[in-house]
Amino acid sequence: MIAVERLAKTFAATSEHVAAVRDVTFEAKDGELVTLLGPSGCGKTTTLRLVAGLEQGDAGTVTIGGKRMADTGSGLFEPPHRRNLGMVFQSYAIWPHMTVLENVAYALEGKGLARVEVRKRALESLAVVHLEGFADRPAPRLSGGQQQRVAIARALAGRPMALLFDEPLSNLDAKLRIEMRGEIKRLQRRIGVTSLYVTHDQVEALAISDWIMVMREGRIVERGRPEEIYRRPKTVFTARFIGDANLLRGRIVGIERDDGPLRARTATVDTTAGRLTGIDTNGTLTVGDAAVVSIRPEDLVPSSTAVNRLSGTITEAAFAGTAIEVDVQIGETLLRWLAPRGAAIDRGRTVDLGFAADGAVVLPADEP
Repeated sequence: MIAVERLAKTFAATSEHVAAVRDVTFEAKDGELVTLLGPSGCGKTTTLRLVAGLEQGDAGTVTIGGKRMADTGSGLFEPPHRRNLGMVFQSYAIWPHMTVLENVAYALEGKGLARVEVRKRALESLAVVHLEGFADRPAPRLSGGQQQRVAIARALAGRPMALLFDEPLSNLDAKLRIEMRGEIKRLQRRIGVTSLYVTHDQVEALAISDWIMVMREGRIVERGRPEEIYRRPKTVFTARFIGDANLLRGRIVGIERDDGPLRARTATVDTTAGRLTGIDTNGTLTVGDAAVVSIRPEDLVPSSTAVNRLSGTITEAAFAGTAIEVDVQIGETLLRWLAPRGAAIDRGRTVDLGFAADGAVVLPADEP
């Protein structure tokens, strides 16, 4: 298990101090893969480095496997080599003058192991990532995906209590990223090692995580399961950052408790595109509050009888492989609709769209 409490880190810039991490608290339980997700500069990599011991925090504690590794209150700080962690970086850090086996075995040097034991552990780690047949191959002769698997094998060779991943797939092409994220998730499940994963890629986070923590300006603004984070965000920032979302501003005109299939608190909002009803995911909105209705493009369907109805003019359409991305102008509001492939889309045509009450969320309008 990894547990951090009230972590903080400030860096001295040229003319000011920059708070990279602010009061961050979370835990990754045994066997979980927890992702820190956010835009560049939000503090996710700094948080990972604080857990690894590559940075020393200004405040807070870090506990790994039940052992306190850092505590600014008492001055405790265990260096990285005493934290028993495996790290996989954005750059593979593969030694080009070594073979695949030598690269993995390098992680075991200095541990006082016999040469035969080092070779045994290195081969075991390569077998975990299905590269045992490449042990004697020069490392530069591997593909990018294979080199990343060598990096993972090297991280596993020391039998760590937890794995830390820092943007491990960002240097791979799109197709290989999809393959590798599946491999990482299957591997993590198979060996059951607690993992902390950093990425700015929303799809990657949704695909591999047990839990996602959304970071912004050094803070965790939301935590949840992948589907929960996507379908029921609690902040405008999360709705906007993860996936595509239509955001409509308005004011609350009604609040109801749905005791039917939704089993949720719903809010009705007067927006520039009409009166709409969605789920109040925070449960804190009241009549008269400013609010934002978030609607996913894939939740819009052609309909003139849905609970929520919108009518507008098609202005643009782009073929996107599995669907057609359609822009619909409704007064001063431009909506994105994800139409099924093969749908008849004509620019200038009026279209009636609808969505169910659970096809939208209503969020506090606390951001510009």
